[in-house]
Amino acid sequence: MSPFIIKTIQFLLSLSLLIVLHEMGHFIPAKLFKTRVEKFYLFFDVKFSLFKKKIGETVYGIGWLPLGGYVKISGMIDESMDTEAMSEEPKEWEFRSKPAWQRLIIMLGGVTVNFILALVIYIGMAYAYGDTFIPADGLKDGVYVTEKTIGDEIGIQTGDKILAVDGEKIKDFNTIFMDIINGNNITIDRNGETIEKEIPVDFINTLLDDKDRIRFLSFRFPFLIGEVSPESLNVDAGLESKDEIVEIAGTKVTYFDEVKPILEQHKGEKINLTVIRDNSVRKVIPVVINDSAQIGVRPVMPSMDEMEKRGLLSIQNEKYTFAESIPAGINKGVTTFTGYLKQLKKIFNPDTGAYKGVGGFAAIGGLFPEVWNWQVFWGTTAFLSIMLGVLNLLPIPALDGGHVMFLLYEMVSGRKPSDKFLEYAQVVGFFLLLALILFANGNDLYRYLMEK
Repeated sequence: MSPFIIKTIQFLLSLSLLIVLHEMGHFIPAKLFKTRVEKFYLFFDVKFSLFKKKIGETVYGIGWLPLGGYVKISGMIDESMDTEAMSEEPKEWEFRSKPAWQRLIIMLGGVTVNFILALVIYIGMAYAYGDTFIPADGLKDGVYVTEKTIGDEIGIQTGDKILAVDGEKIKDFNTIFMDIINGNNITIDRNGETIEKEIPVDFINTLLDDKDRIRFLSFRFPFLIGEVSPESLNVDAGLESKDEIVEIAGTKVTYFDEVKPILEQHKGEKINLTVIRDNSVRKVIPVVINDSAQIGVRPVMPSMDEMEKRGLLSIQNEKYTFAESIPAGINKGVTTFTGYLKQLKKIFNPDTGAYKGVGGFAAIGGLFPEVWNWQVFWGTTAFLSIMLGVLNLLPIPALDGGHVMFLLYEMVSGRKPSDKFLEYAQVVGFFLLLALILFANGNDLYRYLMEK
């Protein structure tokens, strides 16, 4: 099965699960408050349905347009714009006839389920998989800045140890990138000196301008040869796969990032490389450095276990009992939630340029791996559940947050907005939502075309 199909299946499965449970969050309180639900749909049934069946007073179905789903609640001004029904006298089983507090619970039901679902998934993952990560302070000699120009802009150099972002200590090396993206200032340790650096407001824009530089940090690793290029000047020099280069022209080398400056000094020269073969045999091999300061070999990264054995980094494994997995999962959910709020704040600030990174369905689908991996699937689904919950709370008419906004106004002021006003607001919200969808998916298309 092709990677694209595997990604698509995971995306549709995750999306379907999230939509059904979100709409169930509206459906259940509506039924509890004796409010009639006319339709419960996965995906939109524009003109026709792929499947539908009426059970009791509700039609359950699957639409053909996978842009979301909905429950149609009687007496509610929603995307159906059923103005004919709204022109009649209110019935006791209609949404508009219920007290404001009941309507508020019905509207908040969907996002409540989203947040609870994310916590349940994170708790389950903590119990089933635990946590395996590289502690940010577990890198013996700091980080490797793979793109120096990006590092210079933010003020990070190879060898720096990143301690904190916005005063919050970094726990996991793998979260450093997103912490920096969402942060305002960074604390680093450079040769024993603690330094504070301000993250430029347009740093995200700098990264997005060049997709090849977006991952600019790595851990430092030894120079192991993966293969010798057939076009290399040193194809017959005697270099072999898995040889580790430890000395170049008499200069000792520990990490891959130390190699380039030394080779620059010996362009066009014949020098000696000292390599370690089979973890024990030390060999000196004469090689020629070409005019581009290259040996003509492709490096390969050692395994994490091998890096740990060498003492270059540490790997931390945390296992949880069921009781311990509950606070661990909740903590993961809260951290993800606050991180996503920081991302939204950046997106709504034009100076950051973060809006260029907003993605649509292709970007979301790209979050899933090319091979089936349940751990990644559930982790991505939990993140998307939080994302869906937050986005639905935005105060835009046509979203849950728009309905909540008007309900809160009604509860505070004691005055209910007129049906005509709500109809107009729904239309405005629909077009705003459509514009956001077109913008996000337009970004996907633009990035795809730029990659061609």
